[in-house]
Amino acid sequence: MSQRLRCSSYQRSGERLRGRKGQEQRLRRLKAHGVTCARCERIGTWERRQATDALPLLVVDHIVPLALGGTDEDSNTRVVCEPCHVDVTAEQFGHRRRIGCDVDGWPIGDHPWNRWQE
Repeated sequence: MSQRLRCSSYQRSGERLRGRKGQEQRLRRLKAHGVTCARCERIGTWERRQATDALPLLVVDHIVPLALGGTDEDSNTRVVCEPCHVDVTAEQFGHRRRIGCDVDGWPIGDHPWNRWQE
């Protein structure tokens, strides 16, 4: 019999709903918060098949993650677009932010390679 081991810093204080009830809860939260990202205010969609670069997928984000002691209550959630969700999650768990590349393969944004020496 295998046992699931968890890192002590990754203990969940509250379990989230699963299955049909979890889907109903997610949809209710998305409808309550609207169709704009709470972080960047971009308009998005709830349907994965409709999501594009111009119309990002909206996801329910826990302000204080369950893994860090947050609760699965409506007051602890917000709706953000998928790119913002990746950034917020990286910040909350101490990961580096991903830097994208342009069409030529050069990093975009504030990357050391983009800084010119005077």
